[in-house]
Amino acid sequence: MMRKKQQGISLSGLLIWSAVIVMSALLGMKLIPSYIEYAAIKRALVAIASDPSLQDAHPGEIRQLFSKRAVIDQITAVNSRDIQISKVGGQTVLSVSYPVKIPLFANISLYIDFTAASNR
Repeated sequence: MMRKKQQGISLSGLLIWSAVIVMSALLGMKLIPSYIEYAAIKRALVAIASDPSLQDAHPGEIRQLFSKRAVIDQITAVNSRDIQISKVGGQTVLSVSYPVKIPLFANISLYIDFTAASNR
């Protein structure tokens, strides 16, 4: 009688894959809040720049409106002074660049440069 070879995962394989999955989950849990905040910043910039009533607004008004949106959306990575305001083809373009340092473990951190603009 022919015996079939056993199939499955060994205990050491299970431990290694479990460690890989746990490390990936921890990395994701630390990175996701930064990307959620980036998306909120991008949404705020696009909403302000696409408002037709603000096309001829003073930069101070635009910064004040961003500050209000930042409070509502809990944006803490940037403030209204960090926003660059320019006109391209008669349309207001808002942009901001900022770094985020995310501590991972011990003395190892992840450094990410975000750039958000209302026209991209």
